[in-house]
Amino acid sequence: MTRCTLKGMTIGLLGLTLAGLAAFTPPINIATGSVLLTSAPVDHGSYDRLLKKYVNEKGLVNYKGFKADEKELKKYLDVISNNPPTDKWSKNDQMAYWINAYNAYTIQLILNHYPVSSIKDIGSRIKIPFVTTPWASKFFKIGGEEMSLDNIEHGTLRKKFNEPRIHFALVCAARSCPRLRNEAYEGDKLIAQLDDQGSDFLNNPAKNAITPQKASLSKYFDWYKGDWKENNKSIEYWVNQYSKTKINKDTPISFLDYNWALNEQ
Repeated sequence: MTRCTLKGMTIGLLGLTLAGLAAFTPPINIATGSVLLTSAPVDHGSYDRLLKKYVNEKGLVNYKGFKADEKELKKYLDVISNNPPTDKWSKNDQMAYWINAYNAYTIQLILNHYPVSSIKDIGSRIKIPFVTTPWASKFFKIGGEEMSLDNIEHGTLRKKFNEPRIHFALVCAARSCPRLRNEAYEGDKLIAQLDDQGSDFLNNPAKNAITPQKASLSKYFDWYKGDWKENNKSIEYWVNQYSKTKINKDTPISFLDYNWALNEQ
């Protein structure tokens, strides 16, 4: 066998080897150079375990515990960052992803500035021109794009999905927020989870005080009044969906002051 033939075989084998490696190379995010771990819906199991460990049944958070386990939270957020939803995911899988992302990044934001007595205190610590609230700060990336909590809530969830019940699930680390659920949201359980959140929120007298004579509701029903009225619905409709005490169109409605104290255990 000649050297030319041997050389050809070597090059041929090398080509096959490289082709084989290419077939098993994970996809790369061109914007960041990071490996995209999967095109399937994200596994929220690690986040679920953290929530069960550091969030109680009332939705109050052990931030000191989270701080001690911050590496595990960041590992989950790395998965979130590198695996944005695609149109191949179901609508519920996409919504579960974004709700979990919002809540988990909110926890991370608190940990970045801990200790704080309120998330609103973080605004004065942000030294970015024209950024005065923690929700507008672009402190994380998803799919290589710099994003803020506002981008998730207003630019994605409210804009794309037309699902008012997200307001029962997004938790901005304040006492007047809905409880932070001590489990991750999952696409196949999402509707039941949102319904459970609605029931818990509407029947908590500290957050919605409802009697047959009057309804003192969360500011959520004032701030997002347009969302509750979409699809020919009303605030009355959503209250009666979940509140044990019903109201009617003539029931006087007022809105409670919002308690921005940190939702800490």
